[in-house]
Amino acid sequence: MAAAAGSAVITFKSTGGVVAKSGGSADRRVATFQHCSPVSGGIGSAQLRASIGLQCRSRSSFASSGVRAQVATIEQASAEAAQTVEAPVVVVTGASRGIGKAIALAMGKAGCKVLVNYARSSREAEEVSKEIEACGGQAITFGGDVSKEADVEAMIKAAVDAWGTVDILINNAGITRDGLLMRMKTPQWQEVINLNLTGVFLCTQAAAKIMMKKRKGRIINIASVVGLVGNVGQANYSAAKAGVIGLTKTVAKEYAGRNINVSFWESFSLFPCSSSYIHCKMLLMLVDENQFLSMHFLSG
Repeated sequence: MAAAAGSAVITFKSTGGVVAKSGGSADRRVATFQHCSPVSGGIGSAQLRASIGLQCRSRSSFASSGVRAQVATIEQASAEAAQTVEAPVVVVTGASRGIGKAIALAMGKAGCKVLVNYARSSREAEEVSKEIEACGGQAITFGGDVSKEADVEAMIKAAVDAWGTVDILINNAGITRDGLLMRMKTPQWQEVINLNLTGVFLCTQAAAKIMMKKRKGRIINIASVVGLVGNVGQANYSAAKAGVIGLTKTVAKEYAGRNINVSFWESFSLFPCSSSYIHCKMLLMLVDENQFLSMHFLSG
C-alpha cells in the first residue's frame, strides 16, 4: 500500500473554551494537540485536504455566528441605554424669530425639550413651538422680559416645573437702538445695555443655580463681532456685546470646576447695508444650524 505523501499533520481541538484565570485580567484558551500519522490504505492527499478544509469551514462558520451574536447583544444593550437617556432641557431667549428661532427649531428637531422665550411676539413663539411638536419634539412658550429679574426667575421655574431641570441655556435675546454717540439719548443706551447685557447676567445666574446642583450644564451666549471691533452708530450695542464676551470668559472660569461649560458665539447677524442694517431673518441662510449644534451643544 502506498503511503500518502507529506509530513505528519497537527490538528487543534478545543477542550473547554475560555477559562477564567483568577487574579488576572486576561483569559486563556486550553487546547490539545493530536498527532496524525501519515495515512495509508488508499486515502489520497486530496481527500485529506478536503477533510481538513471542511473542519476549517465549520469552525469559521461557528466563530462568525458567535461574533454576530455578540454584536447583536451589544446593539440591543446600546438601544436600551439610549431609551433611558433623558432629552436635554433647553431654554432659548428671544426665540420667536431670527437666529433664536433657528436655534430653537434645530434643538427641538434634535430631540431636545425647548422653552421658547419671547418678549412681545407671542404668535410667532407659538408657531415655533407648534413646529417643534410637529417634528415629534416637546416645547413650551414663555413671555417675559429677560432684563427683569422677576421674569427671569419665573422663566427658569417654568422650565423646571415642566421638565424638572435646565440643561442648556442659550442667551440670544437682544435689541438695537442705533444712533451716533452725539445724538444718542440715555434711554437708548440704557435699554440696550439692560436687555443685551444685564439680561445675559440675570439668565446665567438663574440657570447656573440649577446646573450647579447637578454639576453639569451648558451656557451659550450669542455675542457679536461688533463687540470686538466696534461699529459706527452702535456704541450701545457694541458696548453690550463686548460686555457679554468679558462676562462669558469670567463665568467660564468661575464655573469650570462645576462642570458647567460657558461659551459665546460671535453672531454675524447684522451687516452694514447703506445707512441701515439687514434684519437677521434675511441672513439666516448664512447660518449652518447643524454645524452650530455639533460645535456648541451635541459634542463633548
